[in-house]
Amino acid sequence: MTASPPFLGFPDRLADGRMPRAVIFGAGHGSTYPGKDSSGYALAADAIRAASQDDAALVEHWDFDLGGPLFDGKPICCIDAGDIPTTMHDNAGNRARIEAKTREVLALQAVPILLGGDDSVPIPFLAGFADHGPVWILQVDAHIDWRDALHGERYGYSSPMRRASEMPHVAGMVQVGLRSVGSARLTEIEAAQHYGSHFVTAREVHAEGVEAALRHIPEGARVVVTLDCDGLDPGIMPGVAARTPGGLTYGQVIDLIAGLGRRARIAGADLVELYPPADIDGLSALTAARLLVNMIGTIVRQV
Repeated sequence: MTASPPFLGFPDRLADGRMPRAVIFGAGHGSTYPGKDSSGYALAADAIRAASQDDAALVEHWDFDLGGPLFDGKPICCIDAGDIPTTMHDNAGNRARIEAKTREVLALQAVPILLGGDDSVPIPFLAGFADHGPVWILQVDAHIDWRDALHGERYGYSSPMRRASEMPHVAGMVQVGLRSVGSARLTEIEAAQHYGSHFVTAREVHAEGVEAALRHIPEGARVVVTLDCDGLDPGIMPGVAARTPGGLTYGQVIDLIAGLGRRARIAGADLVELYPPADIDGLSALTAARLLVNMIGTIVRQV
């Protein structure tokens, strides 16, 4: 299968030797559970790139989500570096490659933007910030992801926030969009609360707005956003493996991104858990592409 063109037609390097402000890269596989097939998630990055192509010629046009063109009237400063090589069930190798790429992008003083992959890829992505801390984590997800291990695997998609809490460079976390039931038992809830994680349910955001989450982020903090697609309502994001009613709206998530850009500084972002086999008419990929546009536009506007 031929890979999709780059996101919004972005180059893989900037002209005149300029350094990028943000670097997109994909990672199809992280740490897969024994006997599980994660190949559907490996389709996500190219599905998002394909969904962006209709707007590739419109990059300089006015974007009402951002209040101006994507790059705010300035030259393109984001590149798409393509996908790093990953192999299903090569868990340790995948983690090493994802962390190394993240460190490489940060060494350029650019903001890394990772397209997953299932929700195990944030673990090595966050590990890559070890020399660039302290960072806070803003997680958008229906689930808290605090299992210590599942099926004998400590680095799988049920464990990213548990592993992040053990990283010395992670200063704190806010988990927003929580609802319904997942793999968390009372012991995981208590562990997260003991760590000091701030839980913000989807119902709280619906009732109080995104400030319910943003108020927990220290002003001026450097923040890594990890965006699990099932944090959004399945009415606009049906292409996930665990559809759960009552999720965040598109407007709430882009308000959260914009508000974070004003309050703090986005140091990195990942978008994970898009499952193209479950998508409906490409709606989820389109929504994911627009979320990525809003992330890039917010990063560009950071001073």
